[in-house]
Amino acid sequence: MKLLLATLNSKYIHLNLAIRLLYELNKHHDGIEWKEFTIKEKPEDVAQRCKAFDVVAFSCYIWNITQTLCVARELKKLNPDIKIVLGGPEVSYDYQNIISLPEVDFIIVGEGEIPFTEFVNAYPNVSEIGNLVHKVNGEIKFIPSPTIFDLENYASINPYKNDASEDLYNKVCYIETSRGCPYKCEFCLASLDNKVRYLPIENIKSNLLYLMQHGRVIKFLDRTFNIKKDFTIDIFKFILEHRKPAQVFQFEITADIIHPDIVKFIQEEVPAGVFRFEIGIQTVNQLANLQVNRKQDFEKTSSIIKLLEHKIEMHLDLIVGLPLDRWSDIKFSFEEVFKLYAPELQLGFLKFLKGTPVRQKYVEHGFVFDENPPYQIIESNYLSKEELEKITFLEEALEIYWNKKRAIHSLKYITERHSIFDFMLGLGNYFNTHKDFHKHTLNDVYDMIIEYTKQTFPNDNILHQLIAVDYYLQAKIKPQVRYIDEIEWENKLVSISTNKLDHHNFRYIILPLTFDFTAYQQSGNMIEENSELIIQYNGTEKPIIIPSRK
Repeated sequence: MKLLLATLNSKYIHLNLAIRLLYELNKHHDGIEWKEFTIKEKPEDVAQRCKAFDVVAFSCYIWNITQTLCVARELKKLNPDIKIVLGGPEVSYDYQNIISLPEVDFIIVGEGEIPFTEFVNAYPNVSEIGNLVHKVNGEIKFIPSPTIFDLENYASINPYKNDASEDLYNKVCYIETSRGCPYKCEFCLASLDNKVRYLPIENIKSNLLYLMQHGRVIKFLDRTFNIKKDFTIDIFKFILEHRKPAQVFQFEITADIIHPDIVKFIQEEVPAGVFRFEIGIQTVNQLANLQVNRKQDFEKTSSIIKLLEHKIEMHLDLIVGLPLDRWSDIKFSFEEVFKLYAPELQLGFLKFLKGTPVRQKYVEHGFVFDENPPYQIIESNYLSKEELEKITFLEEALEIYWNKKRAIHSLKYITERHSIFDFMLGLGNYFNTHKDFHKHTLNDVYDMIIEYTKQTFPNDNILHQLIAVDYYLQAKIKPQVRYIDEIEWENKLVSISTNKLDHHNFRYIILPLTFDFTAYQQSGNMIEENSELIIQYNGTEKPIIIPSRK
């Protein structure tokens, strides 16, 4: 049997851990290979590269199931005898509609290690395999099995040893140290597996060391990495002992349960910029949290973020659409979380993943959601379609202006003086009215915010100047002069001389401001006085601000 393990990643930079693990467990069988594609590739092209196999097994998620099924249909056209196996979280629950499709022959439910190995060993006589869905004369057959894969079997397995070193360096490398989650958040598939199991520590460290030798961005897949204090500190120490410069390590943590010893270790031992923490806040509304069986102390979460933000790059998540979360609650959550000024704030919309309790209880809250992946909320008893559409515009504006760091100083200024929720909501709507969110220029980005701001706050000259400063600070090469003109040429020559600027090797923009930008940037204090802002460009790196001697 010639069998291909395959998947369609959402982006080229991603790597799929599942197919690599299954390959390593079964590679002693002749004819087994693995390949990765992306969802942007044409289904016909992917099918052409898979058609020579007898069986193709796809790893399926919400972001690739539609494209995967398209590839399966194309494969059946090219090779009617080919057998298609699907596995992964997207097909492990409510699989009846998927298995009924003529292009799907088998579905592996739940963890794949045991049923996939049994499938490889027994094929084509697979009728007695547990957790394998298949069809016999059009009738769906399924034998459930409670057997759990022993993670000790990974003691000597390195899933990435067959990858080229340059691929690992240029992509996001994923590693798991545990499976399961102690929490029961009803919108998350991890809530269905409350028993946390760890891989062998020797295997974890061996594979982590290999990735540190060859990779650059390493992301841990654990749902809550900081459950065990000693384990967390041990892995942190191991990373610090073996890491290379410019490497980044990302962890999903629960901030309000983080042990004081972990906080102390980070503050004393971890260099700034090495670790990234992804923290799912989701909502500040405790009633909404309780409705989805979720506990969170936002005050403690905020304090931990503030304690560690000088060392850790924070990525915070909010979810729009949770039960009992109304417009005013979403506004409050957004404004409270935005004030933490995390480098990245993701505003997601509730998704009704197959198998999750929130999907099963949708009637209770009047939820209407898209029947197609990613099963996103359309409306509920708490939010109308119109309100949700408005928030999508805010999400787009958040991504463009905050997460892409195009208006950091301007948005902080807004947050300190106005409603950042209302501002971003209005900005997103204005942008949507005048431009295309997915097809615009960088100048469009700044034109939109300056035009909207002049309509909304026509007399706030400091805000208008801050937007201009954000524009000038985003370029590596001296940009076109816009929004604020430079000081007069004669005065610029005097400033170059007074400040001893190296105008032979660098380019400069000198802006006349009515406030002290440096003081505002450093302390948040707004000192209104005439000043000059000197920005230096070297053409390859982000510009720097030169202190003025004037």
